[in-house]
Amino acid sequence: MFLDSLLARNPGLADTAADLHRRGEIPPDTYVMDLDAVAENAALLAGEAERLGLSLWFVVKQLGRNPELIRAVSRAIPSFAAIDPAEARTLHAAGARAGNLGHLVQIPHRALPEVLGWRPEAVTVFDRANARAVSAAAERLGLVQDVLVRLEGADGSVYPGQEGGVPLYALDAFAAEAERLPGIRIAGVTAFPCVLCDPKTGAPVPTPSFDLALKARELLAARGHQHLKLSAPSATSMASLPLLARLGATHGEPGHALTGTTPLHALDADQPERPAYVYVTEVAHTLADGRPAVFGGGFYPRARITSALLPRTGRRLSVQGAPAENIDYYRLLAAPGDGGRVQVGDTALLAFRTQIFVTRSTVAVVAGLSSGKPRLTGLYDAHGRAL
Repeated sequence: MFLDSLLARNPGLADTAADLHRRGEIPPDTYVMDLDAVAENAALLAGEAERLGLSLWFVVKQLGRNPELIRAVSRAIPSFAAIDPAEARTLHAAGARAGNLGHLVQIPHRALPEVLGWRPEAVTVFDRANARAVSAAAERLGLVQDVLVRLEGADGSVYPGQEGGVPLYALDAFAAEAERLPGIRIAGVTAFPCVLCDPKTGAPVPTPSFDLALKARELLAARGHQHLKLSAPSATSMASLPLLARLGATHGEPGHALTGTTPLHALDADQPERPAYVYVTEVAHTLADGRPAVFGGGFYPRARITSALLPRTGRRLSVQGAPAENIDYYRLLAAPGDGGRVQVGDTALLAFRTQIFVTRSTVAVVAGLSSGKPRLTGLYDAHGRAL
């Protein structure tokens, strides 16, 4: 999906990744991350958000919750949105500030005392029970916690496994109860996804859930709540920030823009954010019909992979599809059409949309590419633990 963009915009990363694999410094099934490019992308996003009067909470699940990358991003964007407590702990330990917790996954009640102790800017709640739990935990800590009300998504826009939120028709009753809870203050609303990239053009467009969030904020404002936040996550990038500002959002939550890998970046190589990662694997064996099998572990069902580059020969081979319900022990490439041989152990480079935290992959961080002096600074697992 992003291989052409990577080779055009960040060829040094591809060369470095292939060299690290050839020398045995990284294993197959490794994402190689360009620390400099991630930092540059974060600075671009922060500057544009400031120009537009927006605030940002950065997201790192797609980066493998990596501490080096967290520190690089947080120098430009200090506060994070964490999808679950495990991610929040890694971000907090790396020195980033807690922005929005409970972003996609509600905070388990027993984890509330710990994470509220970090004094997050906001906690997202999906229903009355979670609002009551946050209030009780905050009371015990002697504080009042700002909360964002998660709206139930518009029909047809909710991803399976991400259901939940307050229906717009029930928001008035929800707010009436929340206003009586002494440990919380309604500080705004959010929904997911609020923005998506058009599948044909890649251009960011608002979803019906964004409209629901705007209506919800109006309803809460009519009840007397002031200075309400509206966080509009998904596809937050340099291209979508003006849209967020125009429609009235206060916050964006950049994730894939930090690595230049939103769907728009696959279609438009001139986007400001540069590609910042490449997936490295190797040929494990060859089938009798000539198709090479590469080691898996890092493939993602929604990746939209098209081709792999074998640097030893410069050959580009198409990547064959695989059912999402199967484990990616291997991934098959097309047989070379010119009769050329693919050797076991050959490096293969791929660039596609991923969520590293759900893979079995290694994450390698490379610094110095921007100055022409790349160096491997660390190897980590997919959850940010040093190897």
